[in-house]
Amino acid sequence: MYKKEVKIINEEGLHARPASLFVKIANKYKSEIKIACKGNSGFAKSILNIMALGAHKDSVIEITAEGNDEVEAVEALIEFVAAGCGE
Repeated sequence: MYKKEVKIINEEGLHARPASLFVKIANKYKSEIKIACKGNSGFAKSILNIMALGAHKDSVIEITAEGNDEVEAVEALIEFVAAGCGE
């Protein structure tokens, strides 16, 4: 298992568009990937799970992956969020 935390820096947080991009990245990996924020958690490959987290600007999210490509998966998602979620 590999996990890491990152702070959301984009103004709108993980709303629909960045959440869909997040899921697209997560689905490139075979590992089981989870995302947690403010005591809530869900599967990173589900846009509904991500939207339900209510992750806004300055929220800290934890991304956890388990599987053969767990490090690559977490690092790719961390990089996406740290760069502003494509916004």
